[in-house]
Amino acid sequence: TLKWETLSRQFVEYEQVAPFLIPEEQQRRLLDFLPLFLKAWEQSAGVIVFPNIQLLASEVSKLLTKEIKRNLNGKPAEEARLALEQLLQQKGEAEDGHLLLKSVYLLSQTDLRTMWNIIGSGLPAALMQCLYLFFTFPLKKASDDGETSEDDTQTQEMLVKIMLNMYREEQGVEELLAADKLQSLIIATASLWDQCSHSWKVPTGCVLRTISKAQTKNSIVYLQAVDCIKIAIQNLFKLADTLPACDVCEAASIILCFVKDSYPISSALLTEFENNDGYQLLLKILLRCERLQPNEGEPYLDEILDMLTCLTTCGKTELKVSGNIVHPQLPHFNLEQTRSSGMTVKNLQPFQVLQSIFQKSDDEHLCRRILVAIGTIWAWDTVNFFLLEWTLQPINKFTDIIHFKPHPVQVQFFGLVESIVLDLSYVPHEILKKVQYLIKENTVPFCTLTALRCLLSMTKKDLLFSDIFRDSGLLGLLLALLRKQAKILRKSAGTHLPSLEEGTEKELNAVMLKMVAALTVGSVRNTVILKDYGMVPYIKIFLDDECYRSATLSILEQLSVISYEEYMSIIIGALCSSTQAELHLKLDLLKSLLRILESPKSHSAFRTCSGFNGLLSLLSDMEGALQDPPSGLWMAVGQNRVLELVFYTLQGITAALHLDPVNSNFFQRNGLFEKMAEDLGSLGCFWTQGKWQIPLRLEKTRTFAEFLDAAFCSSEPFPMWLKNCIWILNFLDHMVKGTLHLESYFQERKPEMGEASRDDQEGPQAQEKHPVPFKRPGNKLPASAYRLWGNPEKWEMRDCAIVHPGAVCVMVRLLPKLYKEGHSQLSQEIQCAVVDHIQSLVKSEKSRQVMCGSGLLSTIITSCQDAFCDESHPLHLPLTRVFEKLASQAIEPDVLR
Repeated sequence: TLKWETLSRQFVEYEQVAPFLIPEEQQRRLLDFLPLFLKAWEQSAGVIVFPNIQLLASEVSKLLTKEIKRNLNGKPAEEARLALEQLLQQKGEAEDGHLLLKSVYLLSQTDLRTMWNIIGSGLPAALMQCLYLFFTFPLKKASDDGETSEDDTQTQEMLVKIMLNMYREEQGVEELLAADKLQSLIIATASLWDQCSHSWKVPTGCVLRTISKAQTKNSIVYLQAVDCIKIAIQNLFKLADTLPACDVCEAASIILCFVKDSYPISSALLTEFENNDGYQLLLKILLRCERLQPNEGEPYLDEILDMLTCLTTCGKTELKVSGNIVHPQLPHFNLEQTRSSGMTVKNLQPFQVLQSIFQKSDDEHLCRRILVAIGTIWAWDTVNFFLLEWTLQPINKFTDIIHFKPHPVQVQFFGLVESIVLDLSYVPHEILKKVQYLIKENTVPFCTLTALRCLLSMTKKDLLFSDIFRDSGLLGLLLALLRKQAKILRKSAGTHLPSLEEGTEKELNAVMLKMVAALTVGSVRNTVILKDYGMVPYIKIFLDDECYRSATLSILEQLSVISYEEYMSIIIGALCSSTQAELHLKLDLLKSLLRILESPKSHSAFRTCSGFNGLLSLLSDMEGALQDPPSGLWMAVGQNRVLELVFYTLQGITAALHLDPVNSNFFQRNGLFEKMAEDLGSLGCFWTQGKWQIPLRLEKTRTFAEFLDAAFCSSEPFPMWLKNCIWILNFLDHMVKGTLHLESYFQERKPEMGEASRDDQEGPQAQEKHPVPFKRPGNKLPASAYRLWGNPEKWEMRDCAIVHPGAVCVMVRLLPKLYKEGHSQLSQEIQCAVVDHIQSLVKSEKSRQVMCGSGLLSTIITSCQDAFCDESHPLHLPLTRVFEKLASQAIEPDVLR
């Protein structure tokens, strides 16, 4: 602070004596003062307390202006340029010019009032003259290493920064009009770009862009009066064929800046640009950019395209166009309510340049930038889509040639088409007809695939498209193509090695199936058409390939709407005919079956199509699958996957029995619970070698719920066989309560296109690859899952917790098989826990009534005879209690026998 106060007093003294000094002495005193000022500035980190800073700025700027003019006066251009460089650079003792430049540089960064003093000194015009000389007259000599020295760079940075600070103010631009160097520099950039100083190209462009943004009415009149834009265009036409494309872009972008930035004030420069073939020049330049290397000249190319996009809104009057809205349209579409921002297209000429470039060029970057520009124009105001499509029809015309473009351009284009529906809520019928023709011709499979994905996305938006694409013939076309592909698959299954073309073809088949699935969802009419076309046998063929399976099952599920019997026949048949290795096919079929069984109307068809026997046969086929260690073919399949299959099989049976007395009676009457117990017992985790073992005295006892927690939710080591047994008993427990079909223990996995089939991936380490993401046993699905089934919590609150008594019999039949050599204590403990759990199930009066006629009494006698009759056996007492509770209701004839 003390130093600033001292400097302030010194400058006041200078002001007082300056009027009485000769100019040379006045200048010398100011130059002697400046080093002290700069040193104080540096030591105070740029924070100053200097009351007379504006006066100082004025004095220093005037002196710098005077020195520049003195060095330019009467000298040829090249000599003047050299003199300027010597003046402004830091060269030994003669550094007055550099001292002045650095002082103005620092003062120009203070405040606006100080900047106005600098501008008022005449410095803007003087520095413009300097810039013109530096740009247009490169020095013939160069430094030894061929690069600009550090001093040169610092001088250039300070000079440019001062100009940017001055010219961003309208007052600074107005000061330039007194000289003629502004228009001279603009024209020079358009005519001497290949001959100018390379190191001054970027700074010159930066300064001119700053001036462009601060144009005033006077500056526009000035540029128009000297035909600046006209001459620049003429010169650029001459350079357009000879200069590298990136250089022409850089020069042209500067000229276009003045045209675009001046429009909000006056349309004069735009009119001059248009009247002198400015758009034809840009088209010529941009088409030359096809040969640009990646990132070469990209900023200037993008700048020109952005400015062209902006020029579409530059017009005096709005376009008056009208078109016919073809119906049907989406219910919420209303053309009158589409206008939003007011940035509507008023000038078609710049858009025609964009459109022509896309039509004539195959360059990926150029075409993609055009599509971005179109999307930007639509985003400004949704009515712009209609204004353009009803006049120039860009999207309509692009559809005819899109298959010639690079793949990324195709993807982006169809994304734009998709946005017409998704964002504008408009159905462009004419465009969709052309897209459909593109699919029919299938000239480029990748393009066909991308187009079909676009239509698929639209179809998922609204059911209206199910009608549109049926009436347009697309559904029939897809069915014919799928029939052809199904025949090929049937004849040559597994005989072809995959290739790139086959990969695209396979992906195309997958998307066609998804499209047919989307067209049949919610449309009985389309499903009937599929059936009447005789497509069901061909659709079934696609089930074998996992990448087709999801869409195929979706189509078959829609078929169930018109014929549950046909759906059940197909699914049960596929389950029964699937091989042991096709475990994931079985899982997918079972999950589909569960979705259909949500409808009670499907239960009868499931029964009549041998659904129960079909599902039980899956359990039979898994004999020994849960052996530890696994053997045979099951070594290639992880045990978790086997458990998953058991779970979904039991889920399917439970769903078919749910609230269906006819099916429940059928299952009970035909001894299918006994068959289920037999099949579960042969899985390999249950003991099958002999009778009950010698009873032991139990060291500890745990409940069934505690066993569940210990097996799955604690760190206590449990043998694999016991974990598997507890899982199956847990499934059966939920089956007893009628809630198994609502449980979700296993994570869904959706295969992606291009992934190998899961059936092909399984190996000996499959259990490690696919660990079961356990949910705690008893956890249920979110509330949304109970909409159709009803909430099981309400059932459990009733007196009766037993819905399927036959499942209790299955648990009793498995009781003697809960054993493993070497684990006698643990085996007997889990047996006791299960019996206690069964006892708790039949505790209520209603539960016992439900169990009447279930055969549980005879099951206890036949399956647990040794324990039931041996009073010393730990299971005797709990089994007897279960027997007595049930016998109090009624004694079954076979029990008496």
